[in-house]
Amino acid sequence: MKAVVVGTGYWGPNLIRNLLSSDEIESVLACDPDTERLAKMRKMFHGIETVSDYNDAIGRADIDIVAIATPVSTHYEIAKAAMNAGKHCFIEKPMTSSSAEAEELIELAAKKNVTLFVDHTFIYTGAVRKMKEIVTSGRLGKIYYFDSVRVNLGLFQHDVNVIWDLAPHDLSIMDYLLDEKPVSVSAIGSCHVGNDLEDIAYLTLEFSNNLIAHFHVNWLAPMKIRKTLIGGTKSMIIYDDTEASEKVKIYDKGIDVTTREGVYQTLVQYRTGDMISPKLDQEEALAVGTRHFLDCVINNKTPITNGQAGLNVVRVLEASALSVKDRGRLIEL
Repeated sequence: MKAVVVGTGYWGPNLIRNLLSSDEIESVLACDPDTERLAKMRKMFHGIETVSDYNDAIGRADIDIVAIATPVSTHYEIAKAAMNAGKHCFIEKPMTSSSAEAEELIELAAKKNVTLFVDHTFIYTGAVRKMKEIVTSGRLGKIYYFDSVRVNLGLFQHDVNVIWDLAPHDLSIMDYLLDEKPVSVSAIGSCHVGNDLEDIAYLTLEFSNNLIAHFHVNWLAPMKIRKTLIGGTKSMIIYDDTEASEKVKIYDKGIDVTTREGVYQTLVQYRTGDMISPKLDQEEALAVGTRHFLDCVINNKTPITNGQAGLNVVRVLEASALSVKDRGRLIEL
């Protein structure tokens, strides 16, 4: 198969590298309106073929796959054109700027019988895949909460706020790990640089079964923090992506709640046991995700991070934008 990667800024070269290293891919085109970027791609990837207009690449009969690594506002337009031309689509997250656009792309992929893959890269890390095993096994018991912090100093985006920039990572992880779906979202945030784009924000998601999820995203933190806590009735997980090793730790800690018969008093006892850090697959997440995408294309399978997974994240982002502008108003999903 032949592929085109549209957008050769920060992430595009990583996509080109992984596609070129795949046995299923014969060649890759690099597409970008910036001629300097294209010159860099030709140098980096030994004379790779380049094109400045994505329509020229999409219109070619020998192109099977379109990988989109452009600003989120352009995803819908490019993906729609690609799938109408019968091409399989690999879209960077967030999938689209609105849930309506995401829903339309899902319907179009089904109509054209093409694969739609959303690159929620963290789903393909060894750490998140291990956490999925743990949650699915029932080791945590009933989940009480999902708490995430993703902060750093910069990089300020010119087209989206900090929620749209950072939260998709953790929202996609939550969506993958938990069977339940949130029923409402509220968010607060503030802008400190005068561009009307929030650089600090807090999101709270509520579920129908008393589960609660909280996300803190921030471009103005003095250090990089990437930490997630998942608490259940039996045990708890701490996932720290900044750790060189032992990114995932399972704590046999929790509470036992009992009520004495005839006594209006709830007794809470604390339980403390061992901590273990399981061995994790160290393979590059993008390589795992790319291989999964190509397998889905060839064998007509549904990707783990399909259009519905992308839509689930966009719905929360969209609702959070409404909530932030209305000072934290609860938005039903």
